[in-house]
Amino acid sequence: MRYRTTMRIITILSTFVILFTGCSIERLAVRSTTGLIENSLEAIEEETDLILAEQSIASNLKLLEGLIKSDPNNRNLLLLAARGFTSYALGFVERDDPTRAIALYMRARDYGLHALRQNRIFDRAFDRPFEEFEASLQQIPDRDIPLLFWTANAWAGAIQQDIGDPRALANLPKVEAMMKVVLGRDETFYYAGPHLFFGLVLSSKPALFGGNAQQGREHFERALELTQERFLIIKVYFAETYAVQTLDDVLFEKLLNEVIESDIEILPQQRLVNTIAKQRAEALLEKKDSLF
Repeated sequence: MRYRTTMRIITILSTFVILFTGCSIERLAVRSTTGLIENSLEAIEEETDLILAEQSIASNLKLLEGLIKSDPNNRNLLLLAARGFTSYALGFVERDDPTRAIALYMRARDYGLHALRQNRIFDRAFDRPFEEFEASLQQIPDRDIPLLFWTANAWAGAIQQDIGDPRALANLPKVEAMMKVVLGRDETFYYAGPHLFFGLVLSSKPALFGGNAQQGREHFERALELTQERFLIIKVYFAETYAVQTLDDVLFEKLLNEVIESDIEILPQQRLVNTIAKQRAEALLEKKDSLF
């Protein structure tokens, strides 16, 4: 009798173990591959062949989405997706296909928001009045600053591509509030990314809508200082926005020629972005006459 009771208990426990393992083994496998995906994306960022980089990042993004299907609340995977789709849209899509870029930026934004809205305070305030939304951002922990940065970047990218839509522009204060938190917590994050963001926004917007070219220039210059002028895309955007808006053709040429003349090894871990920066600098110089 005791033997039968013991065996029954063992059988029940074994069943629970099998069920638990069946539910979690896929997620455990997914989480064990996260590091590989991160390394793969880092390797792409070091690439100088733009065709190879574009093809590689696209395939990696689909693999990433497959992993997210298996573990939909995995914050690390959601962050990689927000960053990956934003970078892909910015580097390879928005110049040639704005409509497709908007869709990719919004996909990146949605992945980021899915992770951020796991924070109950942020989630409750997201669709509330702006003051409540802004206050909730102070409850975002420092560990989620990368999520906040890439989500705001993605959202801003979509708005920029759809600048004529009042509904899109209505969300810009939210995006700026998100990036202000990043700026206040870590101005150096991702190669002074918050300063680059506000340099772009303030230099691009008309004064009537809160633009301020001089403040934009200060953000660009601070970003260059923090990165020791090695993240070349900053100079490209500095020229494309501030220099064009203020009709400073001397600064425009100076910045872009500096990009073209820079050694691609100036920042080995960001060869891809710097290669794109060189390509765009050449293209902008070719159409200088139409900009000034």
